[in-house]
Amino acid sequence: MPARSRLALVRARLQLPTLRRATGLLDGRHEAVWKGHGDEVDDLHVYTPGDDVGDIDWRASARSAQPVVKRYVATSNVALVLVVDTGRHMCATSAGGEPKHEVALLVADVVAHLAHQRGDRVSLLAGDAGRVVEVPPGAGTTHLEVLLRRLQRTFDPDAPEGDLTRLLERALRRTARRSLVVVVTDEARPGADDERALARLRTRHEVMVVQVVDADLFAAGLGTAPGTLAGASPSRDRGRPVVAPPHSRTVRDVVSGWSLPAYLRGRRAVRDAVAAARTARHAEVRTRMRRLGVRSVTVESTHDVLDEMVALLGRSRRAGR
Repeated sequence: MPARSRLALVRARLQLPTLRRATGLLDGRHEAVWKGHGDEVDDLHVYTPGDDVGDIDWRASARSAQPVVKRYVATSNVALVLVVDTGRHMCATSAGGEPKHEVALLVADVVAHLAHQRGDRVSLLAGDAGRVVEVPPGAGTTHLEVLLRRLQRTFDPDAPEGDLTRLLERALRRTARRSLVVVVTDEARPGADDERALARLRTRHEVMVVQVVDADLFAAGLGTAPGTLAGASPSRDRGRPVVAPPHSRTVRDVVSGWSLPAYLRGRRAVRDAVAAARTARHAEVRTRMRRLGVRSVTVESTHDVLDEMVALLGRSRRAGR
């Protein structure tokens, strides 16, 4: 396992204007619950696009002949809870051709990095039908690195099947303070069996769901999600590979262990039937979450994660106004 910091790795992937925008969206999430910044001025810095013009120090700007902005010490009472489904289905292939758990890990990295920028406390609940891994709330680089490394080790292709209901119920019991709960799972979940636990969690906390999309191995290419990406550009335009595995390569279902016969792949009737079933399932899951007031987003690859997370936070901020 590489020794490099996961926070440093995700920071290197993020462009500063986008990062500032994402952090700002998180600042504005619950205006009635916490402030965007504290009352104590930390230092001054030169204005850059994206800064709040209301924070300009006009006296300092006049002295320096350029706009200068006050930087405050963040005063935050945000508690973030990462609930990550690590059942063996999360080791299947995503729509971008990467293992789904790599996409899920990047979602966790981005959430942790945004929390680190604000000094928020983050806890982790991850697991499957056989185990639950917990990391208690904490802040700071060391805590977040431990949390992310612990999550990384939890993904295992030989793990039991997922049990999202168990994780949601554990989050409800363990989290007394009102929090922002980010659930990371796949496109088939939350299912009907998870609805009661999700509804109970939603009554106490704000809940967001990030769904990692499965590859469509029956199509000519890996294809796209049954739904539409919320970000500003299509996934293909973000640089992700869209290449189907060779028909000569054996494809195995990670949950059942069954192999997919090569002659079924690429057949139009089979492809259309699978696409219709996925679309219907996607609509059912989205309807369930809308009914419960849970906002969600789908991600197809690591190239989509930042745009989709920014879009999700933006929708939630606008809805809260």
